[in-house]
Amino acid sequence: MTPLLKLHNLRKDYGGLRAVDDVSLAVPEGAIIGLIGPNGSGKSTLINLICGSTDLTSGRVVYDGDDISGMRPDEIFQLGIARGYQEPSLYFKMTALDNALLPVKNQRGEKPWYAPLWRSWQNEEAQHAKAARDALEQVQLLQQYDRLASDLSGGQMKLLEIARALMGQPKLLLLDEPTAGVAPTLAYEIFQQIARLRDDHGITFLIVEHRLEILFDFADYVYVMHLGKLLAQGSVDEIASHARVREVYFGD
Repeated sequence: MTPLLKLHNLRKDYGGLRAVDDVSLAVPEGAIIGLIGPNGSGKSTLINLICGSTDLTSGRVVYDGDDISGMRPDEIFQLGIARGYQEPSLYFKMTALDNALLPVKNQRGEKPWYAPLWRSWQNEEAQHAKAARDALEQVQLLQQYDRLASDLSGGQMKLLEIARALMGQPKLLLLDEPTAGVAPTLAYEIFQQIARLRDDHGITFLIVEHRLEILFDFADYVYVMHLGKLLAQGSVDEIASHARVREVYFGD
């Protein structure tokens, strides 16, 4: 598979602390890639570096053949990279449908010279609303479309974040612990939805996850971080039997 994302020697320093230390990896197009490691190993910082919300100290981020190092998060989003957060980042006083509509790109009605001309964008708005309903249906939230985000369960909030990301038409979706705080049955269903989105839409996933028993059922390849560095990489079977990884995770 062709790499959609390549990281070259990424480093992030906070004063005397090196949170990410010379990390290089590749994410093949159309794959589900796991990124695991103990708390504090630099996984979330690495996601932030990719999407531009944290500035690089050094290194390069190459996406779809282009160097996007130093680009703003909104520019990176426009190129086709979206993300989810450990804690759902939703507008809790808006409905699920309204949340899903937020990332739509290039809306005519948002342009000041078109905004007063309602008839020039009403059909487009209706099409976006239909697409948002379809996105909610894909993650089994259509019945919740008119509920406030604050009234959803933790697992439903995670699914709403995925539906919202879909509305930005991403090629690469970065998920930071999509099953954190979610009951085991729903956690597995979230990963089933992820696999379905990959299969149906060709979306590539890089997923930070601590629930290895679920991740390992779906991941094509896994990277392991420890103390800011890459400790290991390989197939699920290779990582599951890796002596150093087992020592770091389980004290074996």
